[in-house]
Amino acid sequence: MVAKSYLRGWEIIFVDGYWVYADNYKLINKERRCKRCGKMPTKEGYDACLGKIEGASSACCGHGIENPYTVMKKDG
Repeated sequence: MVAKSYLRGWEIIFVDGYWVYADNYKLINKERRCKRCGKMPTKEGYDACLGKIEGASSACCGHGIENPYTVMKKDG
C-alpha cells in the first residue's frame, strides 16, 4: 500500500521513506507552482490566491482538487 496526498494540487506519494511527486518521482524538496492557478506560494508560505486568513491555523484553496477552500480555525 502506498500513502497518497496532494501538495498544491499535485499528487504526492510516500515511497521508501520519502514523499515524492507521483508524476516524476522527484523528492518534495522544492516548491512547485499551484497546479490550478500557476502561482507560487507567498514568501510566508500561504496559498497565493488566499493570502493570510486571520484566525486560521491552515487554509487551502483546493488547487482544483475536489472541494476547494478548506479553512481550519485556530480555536478548533
